Amino acid sequence: MALTPKARLAYDDVVLTTPVTIPYQRHSEQTAHWWLGAALGQTIREAGLHKNDVDGVCVSSFTLGTDTAVGLMQHFQMSPRWLDHIPMGGASGVVALRRAARAVQCGDASIVACIAGDTNQLESFKNTVAGFSRFSQDAVYPYGAGGPNASFALLTDYYMRHFGATREDFGKLCVAQRDNALRNPHALMKKPLTLEQYLDARVIADPIHLFDCVMPCAGAEGFLVMRREQAQALGLPYVRIRSTIERHNAFPQDPVQFRGGWAMDKDAFYEHAGVSPADVDFLETYDDYPVINVLQFEDLGFCAKGQGPAFIREHSFTVDGSFPFNTSGGQLSVGQAGAAGGYLGLVQALRQLTDTAGDTQVRDARIGLVSGFGMINYDRGICTAAALLERGQP
Repeated sequence: MALTPKARLAYDDVVLTTPVTIPYQRHSEQTAHWWLGAALGQTIREAGLHKNDVDGVCVSSFTLGTDTAVGLMQHFQMSPRWLDHIPMGGASGVVALRRAARAVQCGDASIVACIAGDTNQLESFKNTVAGFSRFSQDAVYPYGAGGPNASFALLTDYYMRHFGATREDFGKLCVAQRDNALRNPHALMKKPLTLEQYLDARVIADPIHLFDCVMPCAGAEGFLVMRREQAQALGLPYVRIRSTIERHNAFPQDPVQFRGGWAMDKDAFYEHAGVSPADVDFLETYDDYPVINVLQFEDLGFCAKGQGPAFIREHSFTVDGSFPFNTSGGQLSVGQAGAAGGYLGLVQALRQLTDTAGDTQVRDARIGLVSGFGMINYDRGICTAAALLERGQP
């Protein structure tokens, strides 16, 4: 007999606070441990805490080498009573938030530091791709394909053929994100990008061209999860959690990925949060390539499946325009610091909802949606996640 799923609990008084970014660098000779430690240290200092006050840690990184989160704790001389290691790439930030929030809610930890970071030494990206997954090594690389550019070229070509998207549509998103990035001091891309420059860029893996691709770099991101009364006692601005979702290996029967796990869960997501897509003031998506942004527009309910191109043509996507989107500039213009790329949108959303986003601030932002996507194997990414967040203070 099938059991009726139990109603999901609200997150009640668990909040997110203290978003930090360790400024990105194109290359770094530091270790991933150094970048993660820098993020942890900055969250602790900005919150006015001591390292021993943090009794939970959640870690994501591709370049820790033979270490896991356990080894990292020895490196940091910490003894947390709760520890998690999230190997989900671009979905890591939201999934870390989900795990940490429930740990705090249940009393398994009082304060959880969620950190993600990677170094980018000269061989880092090549080594990450080479050892990415068993599936890649057994079923992709022997056939001559390899790396994310080829995979996303396949997804992009399929979407363009079936749903009528053009390079101009993808270019509009990239140009808008660059406009947003020019307001963000942490963005590595410092020059404006025009649609003409986007269209004239060299081919990388047809139909993907240069400005469709993220640039690997080094960096780290982090935030804290704690109870609301604790944040108030510390005098920290905070953000409430309205709902979250995650899904893995969704729609395995699809010939090529044209939808993600968000499409399975979005109705329950908005119902749990008590809001609709029309209530969302800004959206931060995982954006290693433009096509995945379009899937998130559709699968999170901002437009119907196949209507992504029309949706792009209707909006400006800039911080002060219609439908503010990837307000930091996203990975396409900030850079992709490994697993920290899966935290970039979440950290930016926390800034938006605590009025600390500086020149990228969206006016009167109250509800933000953060979406994650990770671990692409040939023709699909197999992790999806999303969180609806709300301003904590009036």
